[in-house]
Order: sequence, then C-alpha cells, then structure tokens
Amino acid sequence: MKEERVERVIKKMKDQDYGQLLISDPTTIFYLTGRWIHPGERLLVLVITPENKNTLIVNKLFPIDEDLGVEKVFIDDTDDAVQKVLDYVDTDKKIGIDKNWPAHFLLRLLEIAPNAQLGNGSEVTDAVRAVKDADELDLMREVSRDNDIAVGRLKDLLPEELTELEMRDKLADIYADLGNSGFSFDPIVGYGANAADPHHETDNSKVKPGDSIILDIGGIKNSYASDMTRTVFYKEVSDKAREIYEIVLEANRRAIEMVKPGVKFSDLDAAARDYITEQGYGEYFTHRLGHFIGIDCHEAGDVSAANHNVAEPGMVFSIEPGIYVPGEVGVRIEDLIICTEDGYENLNHYPKDLEIVG
Repeated sequence: MKEERVERVIKKMKDQDYGQLLISDPTTIFYLTGRWIHPGERLLVLVITPENKNTLIVNKLFPIDEDLGVEKVFIDDTDDAVQKVLDYVDTDKKIGIDKNWPAHFLLRLLEIAPNAQLGNGSEVTDAVRAVKDADELDLMREVSRDNDIAVGRLKDLLPEELTELEMRDKLADIYADLGNSGFSFDPIVGYGANAADPHHETDNSKVKPGDSIILDIGGIKNSYASDMTRTVFYKEVSDKAREIYEIVLEANRRAIEMVKPGVKFSDLDAAARDYITEQGYGEYFTHRLGHFIGIDCHEAGDVSAANHNVAEPGMVFSIEPGIYVPGEVGVRIEDLIICTEDGYENLNHYPKDLEIVG
C-alpha cells in the first residue's frame, strides 16, 4: 500500500465520520496499492478502516502473488460477493460507498443491511487524489513533455493533407514511439467547420485552405495522462479567424496568470469567460474552462463558474478557453497547470503563437 496516501484518506474519512470506505474504482485502488486490477463485471472492493486494518476483496480470476501491504481475500464466482464484503464491515458505523460501484452490488448491500448508514465515499478519495504528491507531479511532467513532442510531430504531418482519421492513426504511432501506452482519451482532430464542434468526432474530412485545425490530444505513460490542445491554420487565415485566435490566446493567458493557492476556480473561469464576452464572443464559449487530471484524463474537480473551491498546491487542471462559431471556425487553446506553493507551473511548452501551416 502507498502508506502516505492511505494515511491521507484515513484522515479525511475520520473528518467525515466514516467507519469504513468501500473503494471499487480500479483507478483509486491502483492509486492506493500500486496494482491495476480490472474486474469487469465481478466485484472488487478495497475496504479501508480508520484503524488502517484494510482488506482487498478480489475474485480468484485475478491472482495477486505480490505483497500489497493489505490483507487479500479471494472470492469465487459462486460466492455471495457482497456478503463477503460485509464480513469485513461494521454496519453500525457509517459506510462510504464508491460513486462508481455498480448498482446491483449496492442494491444487494441494502438488502442485506437495510439500516446501514451510507455516504458517497468518493468525496474522500477524490479530494485526496486531487492533490498530487511529488512522484505524481514528476510523472505528469514526463507525460506532458511527450505530449509537447507529439503535437509538434502531428502538426508537421498537415502538409500531407491526411484525413482527420488518418491523422489520429498517425498520432497512435507517435505515442508508441514516445513510449506512451496509448491515448488518454479519444483524440480530436477537427478541420474547418468541424473545429467549431467542441467535441467533434474525428472523421474522414480533409483539410482545406483557410481551415482552423484543432488538435486536442493526450497520451498515457506510467499510468498518468496528458492532455493539451493547439489550434493552427492551413495555408491562410482570415481576419475574423485571426481575431478569434488572439482573443482565445489572451483568455488562456489571463486565467493561467491568476493561478495560485487560494484562488477560486470560479474566478479563473470568470477571468477567461468575461474577457471573451467583452470581445463579443461570449455565446460561443460553450463549456467550462477546465478539468482536473492525473491518472484519469478527467478526474473529480473542474474549473467552472459553479466551483467555488480554491486551488491548493499539487492540484493539476486544464485551462482551455475556446470560441466556436458554427459552420465557420473553432479555436481552443489548452494547457495543463500545476498550482504550486507560490503560483503555477505550466506543463505544456509547445508554442501558442498563431501558426499557419502547409
């Protein structure tokens, strides 16, 4: 077990009066144990107690020979899996349930222990995972360095006039060459009008002169994710598109320069959103400013008008303003930011000045 991380979880669960946490999310279990287990439809639960007497309950289909620093209990497909979990739970004390635990397991628990007091235990583990330790930050730096290289290599392919899907396939090769294990999310390559769809599904479109090109990409290395967006233009750029690009770039800059401990995430969102609105494009910025990231590309926590929590040292999140004019042009510029003790560190160093390719 990653003892320092477990101790942070226990401290927070005590603060919320939990007698135990039932953690079923494979990502959080990896975070706490260093071991990936993907159970499919089978039950997987890590029971954490305030006394640090913890139990990993896992199907025999997934043998674990190494010492994980936790008691291991193996169950069969024919076992009443939830009853086995309750053998290690005090139902007279509040139980924190993982937000991702399949409903059929939760319903069985309610059937067996109808009077149990339940809560969203993921609020504990999400809060701990939101603040990265030094080892995690180094891994985030490494995978983001790769992403800077990847976006440059991908951009250099544009003169070949590959389709969006062909670009995505080339990106897979680029990540493999960099030692990444795959995509951290389905990458977005959007040409022209497709770039004006913030979550465009990459297709067989081909690039045309004057198109804005959104490259929203991320890889995985050592189980940690990268994510960044750059927008370039093919052969030429219109005056309107240039204006939009410069507005988005300034919004990106304004929000990033505000990052420091104690700043509200809602204020970061406002810094970018208010500027875009002042420039006449507020209705075309249609999403939150950013999301948290770590092992998962999108982790709990965001940078939005609704999040009035404050940044803490070790938190890593995206700053990604965008303007999307339907049928015309889309621009998004995204960087990953670490909140440090006295400000911020930008994990992405690929240039952001307007670039025309081809």
